[in-house]
Amino acid sequence: MYSPIPVLNELKDLYDSTRDYLADGFELYDYDDKGRFPQELDDPEFLSRLIPFAQANGSGSTYAIWRSDDETDLALSPVVVFGDEGGEQVVARDFTDFLRLLGYDAEIMVDHDSAYYYREEDDDHSGSHEKFVEWLQERGLAPAEDPDAVVAAAQEVFRERFRVWITPFYERIGWA
Repeated sequence: MYSPIPVLNELKDLYDSTRDYLADGFELYDYDDKGRFPQELDDPEFLSRLIPFAQANGSGSTYAIWRSDDETDLALSPVVVFGDEGGEQVVARDFTDFLRLLGYDAEIMVDHDSAYYYREEDDDHSGSHEKFVEWLQERGLAPAEDPDAVVAAAQEVFRERFRVWITPFYERIGWA
């Protein structure tokens, strides 16, 4: 079993069965590979609340599940992104919203102030995009038509809590 999250295991099966990207820049990592964070961020309390699981874009940003509370169903936890050049943002309220964002099929752009998905109207979709959309539809989901609204909804609920939680860790290593 790849993870304790059934839908993530199903996504892994789909991912392993394709030769092309399901979504632009998205690649699954080994589940909970803490080595995806800079070695300065080695505080056990920090690491215990974040579960990295995927590359977010072609330049190395990382998606992680943030255990914002003691919810046992990790699919109900928010998804955050850590930018390869800095910045960290909440992007989805839960794994369902995250899957819908992937369905938009665009790399995420992340910095200290924002995270957003951008795709030109005439951009080609990833090679396995249609297969991924079918997979979503089988689960009663549709790709996000407005990824900014999905990110904004997550930010509204979790942004301040995430800032309050992460700031002390960054202060300890001189990043804040």
